[in-house]
Amino acid sequence: MTRKKLVVIGAGMASGRALEHLFDADPDGWDVTLFNAEPRGNYNRIMLSPVLSGEKSYEEIVTHDETWYADHGVTCRFGEKVTAIDRTARTVTGENGTVDYDKLLIATGSNPFMIPLPGHDLDGVIAYRDLEDTNRMIDASATQGARAVVIGGGLLGLEAAAGLRMRGMEVTVVHLMGHLMDRQLDPAAGYLLRKDLERRGIDVRVSSNSKEVVGEGGKVKALVLEDGTELPCDLLVMAVGIRPNTALAAEAGLAVGRGIHVDDQMITSDENILSVGECIEHDGAVFGLVAPLYDQAKVVAATLTGRDAAFTPKELSTKLKVTGCDLFSAGDFAEGEGREDIVYRDPARGIYKRLVIENDRLIGAVMYGDTADSNWFFGLIQSGEDISEMRETLIFGPAYQGGAASDPLSAVAALPRDAEICGCNGICKGTITDAIAGGATDLGAVRAQTKASASCGTCTGLVEQVLQVTLGDDFQVPAAQPICGCCDLTHEDVRRLIKGRELKSQDAVWQELGWKTRNGCHVCRPAVNFYLLADWPLEYRDDPQSRFVNERKHANIQKDGTFSVVPRMWGGITNAAELRAIADAADKYDVPTVKVTGGQRIDLLGVKGEDLPFIWADLNEAGLVSGHAYSKGLRTVKTCVGTDHCRFGTQDSTGLGIKLEQILWGAWTPHKVKLAVSGCPRNCAEATCKDVGIICVDSGYQVGVGGAAGMDVKETERLVDVASEAEAIEWTTAFIQLYRENAKYLDRPYKWVAKVGLDWVKETLASADERARLVAAFELSQSIYRKDPWADHAKQAERFQPLADLTLEAAE
Repeated sequence: MTRKKLVVIGAGMASGRALEHLFDADPDGWDVTLFNAEPRGNYNRIMLSPVLSGEKSYEEIVTHDETWYADHGVTCRFGEKVTAIDRTARTVTGENGTVDYDKLLIATGSNPFMIPLPGHDLDGVIAYRDLEDTNRMIDASATQGARAVVIGGGLLGLEAAAGLRMRGMEVTVVHLMGHLMDRQLDPAAGYLLRKDLERRGIDVRVSSNSKEVVGEGGKVKALVLEDGTELPCDLLVMAVGIRPNTALAAEAGLAVGRGIHVDDQMITSDENILSVGECIEHDGAVFGLVAPLYDQAKVVAATLTGRDAAFTPKELSTKLKVTGCDLFSAGDFAEGEGREDIVYRDPARGIYKRLVIENDRLIGAVMYGDTADSNWFFGLIQSGEDISEMRETLIFGPAYQGGAASDPLSAVAALPRDAEICGCNGICKGTITDAIAGGATDLGAVRAQTKASASCGTCTGLVEQVLQVTLGDDFQVPAAQPICGCCDLTHEDVRRLIKGRELKSQDAVWQELGWKTRNGCHVCRPAVNFYLLADWPLEYRDDPQSRFVNERKHANIQKDGTFSVVPRMWGGITNAAELRAIADAADKYDVPTVKVTGGQRIDLLGVKGEDLPFIWADLNEAGLVSGHAYSKGLRTVKTCVGTDHCRFGTQDSTGLGIKLEQILWGAWTPHKVKLAVSGCPRNCAEATCKDVGIICVDSGYQVGVGGAAGMDVKETERLVDVASEAEAIEWTTAFIQLYRENAKYLDRPYKWVAKVGLDWVKETLASADERARLVAAFELSQSIYRKDPWADHAKQAERFQPLADLTLEAAE
C-alpha cells in the first residue's frame, strides 16, 4: 500500500496533537515531513512560565522527543524555514530543498504583537512567545539588581512578571486598562489579583499608557509613560497580544483575513491544504487558547482519514499559571439587562466568587482565591442547565446542592464525557475513562497514557476523583511517596521507626529498615541525618557529609561557584564596629557585591571558595557570627524599632526579637525558619507572613505561625495571645521544638501545620507540662549542637574540598 505524503509546516502544540490523532487512527498510512523554524520539535508552550520561574526545566515540557518522531517515521526538518508553497505542483520549499505533498497542513501559529513605540527595536526589548524568549529572560535575570518592565497585564504578561520576580528581578507591570486581565476578570477580581502580585514584590501600574522606550548605547534603559513617569529597566517585555502568522499562506494565494480561512473540516480555500491552530480564522473568530486548538487537531486527523467531523467552538475557561494565584474565569461576565449577579466575598482569606445568571442559566463565572469548584461551574456554563432549583445555594458549589451533586465524587460522576479535566493538555473525562477501561488503574498510568495532570498539575486531584468514581471499590488510595529510591518507606515511616525502634545511627537505619543501598544517597542521607539529630541529641552526632553543600561550606554557593557570606545581626541591630569589619572584609577579599537583605542583614556576595576560612576568621574576630543564611535552621528575626523609637510602638519589639534570635540561632530544623516581631498592628516587620510572627499590642503579644512569602504566599494563623514577653518566648520555642520533632524534612512550618492541623498544634502546646518538656528538649539540643560554624576556621580550611568533589547538590 502506497503511503500518502503529508507535509506539516510548524511543530507547535496544535500540529503535534493532530499528528497524535492521525497516527492513532491510521498508523501506517502517511509519510510525514515536519518543518519547524525553531531548532526543535513540539513542547508545551503554555508551560514556559514554570520554566521561566525555575519550577520546571525545558526537558520536562517536551511533548514529542526525537524517539517519538523516529518511532512514527516523521522526517524532521527543524531549524529550517519554509520559503514557498507551490499549490499547482504541490510542493513545499524550505531553505534546504523541496518536498512534494498529497496533503499539506499549515500550522504556523502566531506572531507576538510589538507596540511600535519609539525605541522598540533596542536591545533588551523582547516578546514572550517561545523558548528563545524565555532563555533571554532567564539570562537577563542572572544580573544582580536587574530590573524588568512588562507591558501587558494579561495572562502572558503576568506569568512573565511572576517568573522574572521569582528569578530575583525587580519587576513592574504596565497595563493600559483599569484592572489586570480585563478580558477575563471583572474589576473586583482584578483588584485582588493586583494586591496578590504586589505582595510578591511586583509593582503594578494600571491605567498607564506607554509613550516611548529610551536607551543608552543601543540597549534599553527605561520605559517612559504618557504622564512622564520613567521606569528604569534592563529588560522590557511586551506581552500585549498575538496576530495569526498568515504570511506564507497569503503568498501562496490562500484566502486570508485575520487568519487563514478554514471551514468546519479545517480545509482552506485549497482542498488539499488544511490549517490548524493560532494561524486560522473560522467563522470570523481567531483562537489563542489551547482547548480549541486541540479540538481543531481532532478534526484535522478525521478529515485526513476520511471520517466525518466538524469543528464547533466551545465555551472557554481561563486559569493563571502563577504559583499561589488561584484564578478561574469562564463565560460572559459583562453587565447587561436581564442579568443578575451572585457574589461571595471573604476579604480576610482573599476569596471572591461571582456568578452571572441569565434566564435561569449560568452564563459566566469569575473565581479568585478558591477555585476548587471551577470545573463544576464550567460544566453548568457549557451545558446550559436550568439552575433555578439550586439558585439559593449555587454560589456554594456542588456540595450544597443535594442529589447527584451532594458530594464532590457524585459531581465528578455526573460530568459528561466531553467535560474538560486537564486544560493544559486538552484532556476530557472520556479520554481518561477510556484509558482506565484499558488498564490504567492509577494516576501514573493515566498520566502516561493521556497526559492528564502531566503539566502544571492543578488537575491532579480531579483526575484521581475520576479514577475513584470509575474504579469504585477497586480504586486504591495513592500511596505516599517513598523518601527516595533507596527504600520503600515514606518520610513519616522513617521518622516513626527511628523513634519506635530507637535507631540511633545511620548504619542502624540502613540495616534495620531494609535500605537497598549501603550508605543511602544524596536525597535520603540529609533527611535521616536530621531525624537522628533531632530525636537522639545525646547519642547521635551530626554527620557533616550528610548535609547539603551550603551547610557543609557554611555559605550559599552561587551559580558561578563563588559563595555568599552573611554575618548575623541580632534582630537586625548592628553598630559602627560591625559595619567597619564588614566593609574591611569586603575590601580585603575583593567582594564584588554587598547587599542589604530582606531579613535586615548584610550579604557579601561573590566570595571565592579559597577565601572562606579567612573571611570567617576576620568576621569572627570582630565579634560577628554566622547568620546561617544557608541552613535548614533559623535564618533571621526581623524587627521594627518598637517602643525604643516609634510613637506607635506598644512593646519592645526589637528587644524581644534579639532575645528570640539569641535563643533560637544555630538550631537545625526540617527547613529554614524565619521570624519577625512587629511593635504594633501596623506590622512594619511583616510578621504576618513568617514561619513565626509576633504582633505586639497594648495587652501583650499575638503569636502567629505558618506564614509564607515565597512561591506560596500565606498569612500566619493565630497560635496564642499572651501577656508577657517570657510567655511569647516560651510558646515560640515550644512551637519550634514541636516542629523539629514531628515535621517531614524539607517541609516548611506552614506545610507541616497544614498536615497535622493547627488545632492539634494548639491542643498540644496548651499543656504547660508539654511546653516545658519541649523547651527543655530544645535547650538540651542547643547545649550540644549550637556553635558558631565560622569560629574554628583552621579546621574549616583543612576540610575544604574543591567544588568538583562535592556529591550533594544545594536544595534551594
